[in-house]
Amino acid sequence: MPTLLHVGCGPKRKDRTTQAFDTPEWTEIRLDIDSSVQPDVVGTMTDMSAVPDESVDAVFSSHNIEHLYTHEVPIALAEFRRVLRPDGFVVLTCPDLQSVCALVADNKLLEPAYQSAAGPISPIDILYGHRVAMERGNLYMAHRTGFTRDSLAGEMAKAGFGATLVRRRERHLELWAVATKQRTTPEAILGLAAAHLPK
Repeated sequence: MPTLLHVGCGPKRKDRTTQAFDTPEWTEIRLDIDSSVQPDVVGTMTDMSAVPDESVDAVFSSHNIEHLYTHEVPIALAEFRRVLRPDGFVVLTCPDLQSVCALVADNKLLEPAYQSAAGPISPIDILYGHRVAMERGNLYMAHRTGFTRDSLAGEMAKAGFGATLVRRRERHLELWAVATKQRTTPEAILGLAAAHLPK
């Protein structure tokens, strides 16, 4: 059975990852910095030493990488790549600063951009972290860096991933990326994108 490492899982399980991961075939290992969400592994994106080298088939990380400082991003991506088996891949999602900044340029910094389970989310929350959660003391929610489509693809390439495809979801103000550990064919990366990235 293939193994999925769900990085920065929070309270979520694999049914909140991608449709292709949410099948009986995939075994999920949940990793989070916050022990209160009862992950299988307590750790950070920059130190996943509890996960052995080349031990998982896929890594899924949703809206976590923006919580790092910019200089920590290469460290986290190196950790993602380290734990993947040779034919493994990463699915990563994060805010799309190009779309968010278009709202800021339109003077909508504090206006709700969309409704979430946690309430209305404004561009300032996407840029700097969810204000309500941080006000309640959850400073894990602070954002310290951000990406556009090209900058995220560039970081993945610098980290040594063999192939990367990044898709903008402008209406959702987010980026989705899939990247393989080793070089692969365009058809293979497009197949992974079709299976794991939302339309």
